[in-house]
Amino acid sequence: QLQLVESGGGLVQPGGSLRLSCTASGYSLTYYAIGWFRQAPGKGREGVSCISSIGDTTKYADSVKGRFTISRDNVKNTVYLEMSRLEPEDTAVYYCAAGRDYSGSYYGGSLTENVYDYWGQGTQVTVSS
Repeated sequence: QLQLVESGGGLVQPGGSLRLSCTASGYSLTYYAIGWFRQAPGKGREGVSCISSIGDTTKYADSVKGRFTISRDNVKNTVYLEMSRLEPEDTAVYYCAAGRDYSGSYYGGSLTENVYDYWGQGTQVTVSS
């Protein structure tokens, strides 16, 4: 069973930076695309970014383009989300999720949550002065 654990969240001032990590255990992430999602209080969960199984394709929500960068290290079985120029509107619980195309070895990923099979427990990011 693939398990995902997020880390790196915390309290940061507006304009600051954080790096979130999503580390997998129980199975290799090699064939999995990874998505980062977030859920702010009182709001639905939204897709933030995703990266393909081999890291050649990335996608970002318009609200984070130019500020967030997703990357992966399949040797370490970890995916990262570098967040810079953080804004109070980025305050949310951030989740990572893994999904794959079971008919092949490559999967591009999506910002739509229903394509993902495995989810982490989330890490809180609070942007406040």
